[in-house]
Amino acid sequence: MNTMLYISGFVAVISTLMVITRTNAVHALLYLIVSLLSVSLVFFLLGAPFAAALEVIVYAGRLWCSSSS
Repeated sequence: MNTMLYISGFVAVISTLMVITRTNAVHALLYLIVSLLSVSLVFFLLGAPFAAALEVIVYAGRLWCSSSS
């Protein structure tokens, strides 16, 4: 479980750095979704499944809806 936590945290940090450095908005949005999903996995692994579900529904879901319209 600790290994998955560290991997997910590493993915969150790297994908957030990719969001900041990308010039293409679509690529930045995809990296942002990956970052939010990995943060959600961190919440889940720490024993907060409700916070993980809210992270996915509120943030990642909102980004997905705004990018498709």
